Amino acid sequence: MFATLLGALPRPPLPDETASVGRDPSSSGIAPRLLDALVRRVLEAQASAGLELLTDGRLRWPGPFGPAMALEGIAPPGVARDPSSIDVHAVPRWRRPLTVEGWRFAAAEAGMPVKQALPGPYTLARRARSAAGTPAPDIDATGFAFAAALRAEIGALAEAGCPVIEIEEADAQHIGADPLERRRFRDLHAALTDGLTGVHLSLAITGGSADGAGAETILAAPYASLAVDLIDGPDNWRLVRAAPGERGIVCGALSARPEADEGPELLLWAAAYAASSNGRGAARTGLATSGSLAHLSWPDAERKLRRLGDAVRIAALPEDAALRRLDPRAIDIRSAATGEYRPAPERTRPRPKR
Repeated sequence: MFATLLGALPRPPLPDETASVGRDPSSSGIAPRLLDALVRRVLEAQASAGLELLTDGRLRWPGPFGPAMALEGIAPPGVARDPSSIDVHAVPRWRRPLTVEGWRFAAAEAGMPVKQALPGPYTLARRARSAAGTPAPDIDATGFAFAAALRAEIGALAEAGCPVIEIEEADAQHIGADPLERRRFRDLHAALTDGLTGVHLSLAITGGSADGAGAETILAAPYASLAVDLIDGPDNWRLVRAAPGERGIVCGALSARPEADEGPELLLWAAAYAASSNGRGAARTGLATSGSLAHLSWPDAERKLRRLGDAVRIAALPEDAALRRLDPRAIDIRSAATGEYRPAPERTRPRPKR
């Protein structure tokens, strides 16, 4: 079992001397050396908390759609009228690697596996707007153009050695029972994944439940794993139960809300349930935040990271030692009544009468 993040991290504080690096006029507004220092800091925070599949915190993403904003045919950040939409003034095209350099830096600094997240083609197509601010005139053509561009980026990342590439579909919750939307999602992900080998592709469903689209829609493409938000989308559990046992599951069970309960009990229950479904096993199960932590203060985000790491460490303990680390009310009636873990007494076999 392992722990990772779904979504972004807030910008961490750095020593004062780093601030002297200054700013530049790029879309992020952060000078490259300062951005590198920020990425180092979030990698260190994840590793020290006990996470094993790290991210760069999406600190290099210029807005919610990240690297997609650098595709040819897309208005750059700051030019678009609505930050929740994408201004498309020509067919989106991939001309060069968008995330490879940043991933290489993070992987070299971390010295352990680092994944790369990309926005999904379905969400990008739904958010695309023409120059007049109206929906893209041909949403399917736009979606397939995004899928082709993302596929090229996946190929570049795979060639660079990226072990896990996460495709996030924040708008999958809007598919529902609409047959046109279901078909569009399946077709776009078929185009995105067709023929790709040698890299672990993970589909991430965040922001709500996509269960209304049906498992036959969400699970159609041959992703190696499925990551699901189980806090804002509890019905995503149906997708977990429907996923074949050879497909990994990342349980987004740690709430991104700052005031949420963060005990390990719920996280361990979620991981155990996912591991038991369809004979999946703990080796194909992970724990994660339910979504982005970018809206939190850095201390709150660090606390969330530690909670994830704590849960994984407890899961690795022998059963008796693990139970002693949990709230006794979550174990059994005997432990709840006494306020501490009390192992069940061993039953002795009665001696046979002579």
